[in-house]
Amino acid sequence: MPAVLTKCACPKCKCEVPQVGAVVSNGLSYCSEACASGHPNYEPCHPTGACGCDCAT
Repeated sequence: MPAVLTKCACPKCKCEVPQVGAVVSNGLSYCSEACASGHPNYEPCHPTGACGCDCAT
């Protein structure tokens, strides 16, 4: 059975994350701890270039 994907709850993020592997914060699903914490140090959600997002900026 294919994984159910949901869009990362970070407003600027383009990632989709499997519900099973998501980082959950306040009932919302995120693709990474960076997105879940709001990028306090402008860290990317994934290593540079890995996903094409620029949500840390």
